[in-house]
Amino acid sequence: MSLGPSQHFEGSLSICSRPVLGDAEMSLICLADFEAYAKEHLPKATWEYYAAGADECCTRDDNLQAFRRIRLRPRMLRDVSVMDTKTTVLGEEISCPIGIAPTAFHCLAWPDGEMSTARAAEALKLLYVASTYATCSVEEISEAAPEGLRWFQLYVYRDRKLSEQLIRRVEALGFKALVLTVDVPYTGKRRTDIRNNFRLPPHLKVKNFEGVFEGHGGPDNYGVPLNTLDPSVSWKDICWLRSVTSLPIVIKGILTKEDAELAVVYGVQGIIVSNHGGRQLDGELATIDALAEIVEVVQGRIEVYLDGGIRTGSDVLKAIALGAKCVFLGRPIVWGLTYKGEEGVKGILQILTDEFRLSMALSGCRNVSEVNRNLIHVAKL
Repeated sequence: MSLGPSQHFEGSLSICSRPVLGDAEMSLICLADFEAYAKEHLPKATWEYYAAGADECCTRDDNLQAFRRIRLRPRMLRDVSVMDTKTTVLGEEISCPIGIAPTAFHCLAWPDGEMSTARAAEALKLLYVASTYATCSVEEISEAAPEGLRWFQLYVYRDRKLSEQLIRRVEALGFKALVLTVDVPYTGKRRTDIRNNFRLPPHLKVKNFEGVFEGHGGPDNYGVPLNTLDPSVSWKDICWLRSVTSLPIVIKGILTKEDAELAVVYGVQGIIVSNHGGRQLDGELATIDALAEIVEVVQGRIEVYLDGGIRTGSDVLKAIALGAKCVFLGRPIVWGLTYKGEEGVKGILQILTDEFRLSMALSGCRNVSEVNRNLIHVAKL
């Protein structure tokens, strides 16, 4: 008997019979619907801040298009009546290989911002990576979702004490790992932000630095003084970071096998294959195109994750099949916040989880361990 579009299969929710979220004005059944809602309802400068890519936005757009170029090889007659999407990241179980990437300024989209994001992740038993550039403090985030699995995204600053103080705070709050962003020695040229003279509104601050830059009267860069980031950061700073914390270290922003090998050599526990959502170097690789060579060189010695361009459950399936342990969502989380705060983020995460489960079933995979490279069609040259 065929599985009709309105039928349930064990371990799943039907995702085709009715909208997951909706009202008389708007039915939201896929991530693109949330994107359209956010574009319509956010102030222009805020929407363009979230949507911006560097320069001509080629890499931002290619992150999405690269997934569409990949074709799947589904297997049939595999008994997919019982499905399991659970997996682990650094030994911690999550309900699905989907996490929330570190993105800044959630209070621009919803009044309690990152607190809503954290609560949504906790409710769905998914990982949330909190951004240094949050508009809620790490203490507020932890209090909002005390049982949630959280990592903390970190930059290395010219004043190393700034970084170290943040590390001490998140250690005390039970964050489970540090995610070091390594692709921002300088901020990429985001034309719309320059045209809009983008600034945080007066009622919002980078809360993790509240009181740190009091009295600073010079120009700022996304809420902190210009030139706070240290462009001299190098691999030796991984050694420094390991010397000041016992937390696992995940490097975010790797796109080549050469840097992946160095990450292993320098003793980190994970890599996020990322191009910062196409917001840094325009023209660099789409993340899904960079993934395979990194997985190949790492050979399972450390975990490999991916962000950038994830919009459907089949995107998640493709990334996992190519070797990612987990994928992370950036912009879609902000779209969910714009719609209904915590409920909107939960809607985004639930839709993507349900789509991933359905894509697994239609590919003949009953659990995440069965999703592998054999699912990916390799074109003959």
